[in-house]
Amino acid sequence: MPHKKPEKNDKPGLLKTSEPVFLAFAKIRKPHALHGEVTVEMLSDFPNQVAEGNDLYIGADKKPMILRSIRNAGKTYLISFKGYESRDSVEHLRNAMIYILSNALPELNADEYYHHDLIGMAVYDLSRNLIGIISEIITTGANDVYVVTSDDAEKREILLPAIKSVVREVDLESHSVFVEMPEWL
Repeated sequence: MPHKKPEKNDKPGLLKTSEPVFLAFAKIRKPHALHGEVTVEMLSDFPNQVAEGNDLYIGADKKPMILRSIRNAGKTYLISFKGYESRDSVEHLRNAMIYILSNALPELNADEYYHHDLIGMAVYDLSRNLIGIISEIITTGANDVYVVTSDDAEKREILLPAIKSVVREVDLESHSVFVEMPEWL
């Protein structure tokens, strides 16, 4: 079966379900030994979501490659790709990003969301007044913090803790988050 990169919908606006979404999974650091393995730094909390034979997409051009092997090597992982059997054949991959398709991610429990699902969502107060758009998510030790950028000329940033007393509802279908504004804001 031919190995083919998914087609992309180039229309502006929100992502369409048929449009492939590539997520950074790992970063290749350097070749390892002589048989085409590379050392990678994992960027994912789920390194076991890929297995031998899975499609991975490498570098800025998202070149499709098939995973030959993956193994834990302490703080890093060692991986190899089908068709790349020597150190010289993988040298050009040094510092390249490894991507997976978002639909390859494991399903989450209720009330859990991937950051890429939340970025770009409209944030409303409980009276349905637009506060802004989630432009960034800061990961802290206790909880995530949503950076909400206002839609006015000032482009103010509001920091909202991602806790149940503040984030009351996340509606993936309408691309909306409903929050109870903390007293300190």
